[in-house]
Amino acid sequence: MTVTADERDRLTHERDRIKGEFLKPADQRPASRARGVHHTALICSDVRRTCAFYQDLLGFPLVEMFENRDLPGSTHFFFDLGHGNTIAFFDLPGVNPGPYAEVLGGLHHLAISISKENWDAARARLDAADVPYQLESGSSIYFRDPDGARLELIHDPLGEMYGHRIELR
Repeated sequence: MTVTADERDRLTHERDRIKGEFLKPADQRPASRARGVHHTALICSDVRRTCAFYQDLLGFPLVEMFENRDLPGSTHFFFDLGHGNTIAFFDLPGVNPGPYAEVLGGLHHLAISISKENWDAARARLDAADVPYQLESGSSIYFRDPDGARLELIHDPLGEMYGHRIELR
């Protein structure tokens, strides 16, 4: 689906209107009531394969694993993304969730910030493992995990996106 020039202009105008309504200068924003993302949870089909992918290929250490409280027999496990952030997974034994589908409210992608040095090393490991990926803007690699979740490794520092500072309070 292609957006026409007129539709793009309309969308830009609407985005600017919403930005004017909600985005306040940093010194006028209230402090966030959140402490951070505790974890993001994804579903996997194979615990061992997911551990090998996230720990061995991407370099995110497995830090915890236990039975999922919501489904007897299911495994809930966590990988360290740095700075107190984790990505969690659980399998669903006996449940067929069906194939990945992009839906409203669904996960589009998870962007994980890593240093340029680690980004280069991860790219080399993706190449060696024949994992297809897309390079974007010189600092992002987009690819899919073994179950189809779309990931982005970005070497921009936290709080920055393609040279644009995301001004936090």
